[in-house]
Amino acid sequence: MDKLRFGLIGCGGISRIHSRELLNLDEAELVAVADKSPASAQQLGESLNVDWYSDHRDLLARDDIDVVNILTPSGTHAELVELAARHGKHVIVEKPLDVHLAPAERAIAACRGAGVKLAVISQHRFDQSTMRVKEDMATGKLGAPVLAQATVHWFRGQSYYTRSPGAGTWAMDGGGVLMIQALHTIDIMQHIMGPVESVMGHTGTFTHDGIEVEDTAVAILTFKNGALGTISATTSAYPGLDTRLEVIGEQGSAVIRNHILTRLYYREPGAAEGMFGSPADNQAPEWTENEGNAHRRQFLDMINAIREDREPLVNGEESLHVLKVILAIYESARTGKRVYVESITETPVYVRRGED
Repeated sequence: MDKLRFGLIGCGGISRIHSRELLNLDEAELVAVADKSPASAQQLGESLNVDWYSDHRDLLARDDIDVVNILTPSGTHAELVELAARHGKHVIVEKPLDVHLAPAERAIAACRGAGVKLAVISQHRFDQSTMRVKEDMATGKLGAPVLAQATVHWFRGQSYYTRSPGAGTWAMDGGGVLMIQALHTIDIMQHIMGPVESVMGHTGTFTHDGIEVEDTAVAILTFKNGALGTISATTSAYPGLDTRLEVIGEQGSAVIRNHILTRLYYREPGAAEGMFGSPADNQAPEWTENEGNAHRRQFLDMINAIREDREPLVNGEESLHVLKVILAIYESARTGKRVYVESITETPVYVRRGED
């Protein structure tokens, strides 16, 4: 079959991964890029030997582009998705779909109305580690879910939040470490464990001056299936520590560290156990994920969804689950109360720590 032709809107750092992985797909052809900064658009376009534009509307006006990848700041996503849908383009948009619920829902409706596919980047769902643990939980190999712990302890210097006018603001980023850095790990946690019922959270800004959003957050989660979970996230952990997800079921446990499955244990039926359990061998496969491979697999899923006229595995509706969890944590941090995720029907009013 003919290749699908792609255009990129947004030529920042993530565009390098998108362009590289599209170029590695036989089913795709990258033909154009756009950015409001002419210098950024020209630099990326010329490095890839593709057309470049300083106005994304010129890219969308082309009738030879099938899919657009939207890689702009989070607060601009929904508007650009709607515009692309009106031009009849299928859309891949970086996470989150938007930082507010109403625009995100409008973007989903726009794509439905235009008959185009919408995929939201959640590349770590396509990691071999995530797929293995998800399968073992879904098939009962790990037993009923008991507990999950997500840890994202990264470091971002002050310059990270001054790199552009919208960085570290509610309007453009929609949140801090939870929305920007920890979203992927929270997403795969609820993808493996099941839907989140309620949250209790606390947030704070401790080591970065002049930003509106949190650089540190903790939360306790209850899942609809009765399991429990915790989240610990910060961009204040100098010089940058690990991303880690522990998943515990009644019959086994798994550890995903920096997106690699490093521990996988099953309780053997009938095995003799002492007070502290029994010796167990690490059954994790020896995998080495290469950066970007998961993006490639998600792009291929989108290509196949278009060709087969089916939904992408992470469509707009699916992406709203983790967005609502994060918004519920913000609401809990604001009110000091337990918040039920299904009660989140609009974006909460954000209040900084120490404000009334």
